[in-house]
Amino acid sequence: MRAGGTNVRGTVYLVGAGPGAPDLLTLRAAELLKRADIVFHDALVHPETLALAAGAEKIAVGKRCGWHSTAQRFINKRLVDAARIHRVVVRLKGGDPMLFGRAQEEIDTLEAAGVSCEVVPGVTAALGAAALVRTSLTRRGLSRSITFVTPRAGSGEDAHDWARSALAADTCVLYMGVGEAEMIARTLMGRGASPDLPALIVENASLPGERVLPTRLADLAATAAAHSGGPALILLGQVFARVQVPAQTLERMHVA
Repeated sequence: MRAGGTNVRGTVYLVGAGPGAPDLLTLRAAELLKRADIVFHDALVHPETLALAAGAEKIAVGKRCGWHSTAQRFINKRLVDAARIHRVVVRLKGGDPMLFGRAQEEIDTLEAAGVSCEVVPGVTAALGAAALVRTSLTRRGLSRSITFVTPRAGSGEDAHDWARSALAADTCVLYMGVGEAEMIARTLMGRGASPDLPALIVENASLPGERVLPTRLADLAATAAAHSGGPALILLGQVFARVQVPAQTLERMHVA
């Protein structure tokens, strides 16, 4: 739809960069990066992934907890402005654009401005973490439901009952939660979760510095203290009860 869009020249592509490793990009994502005139990218996108956009202007617009970040409304405006100048505009997001990536805000802004946009999916971090520990998030007779949830709420957002969603599923993956591990464990145990619920913290999945920290819910905060600052997930569920970290992974890990 282009109603209201004057002098719109190009298309904005919301592209998933995957969990980190450049070779986990989709073929379509790689091709769009090669064709891109301008790339607006998240903070944690791998340099080799950005290098695919050799002819593009590159603008960092990432958001990281505790760091200065670009306001979402400003990103939205930059995307619209770029589409009036360039033919191929790439908004490169870690993981998959449609999962905790604020993609809907960008899509709605682009559509309201009459700018054509397309979404190119990527491998979300939860799947990268599951591949690393060689443990299926679903398993017959043990896990038939999964929740992807974050305890974090942005400024001005209403509080949400993330714990209800986490407890409702057989397997839960918590995004952007390692810094709140103590609160997460206390809240879930206070609402009936077993202190012995198997848990993992997976950091830098798919990258050379990847780390796997097996634990249980009661010890989650203590385990999180070993987090070195890289992108990390918390995984909860009985499917992780007997996780064996692959030997080749141990060789790459710097275990605290």
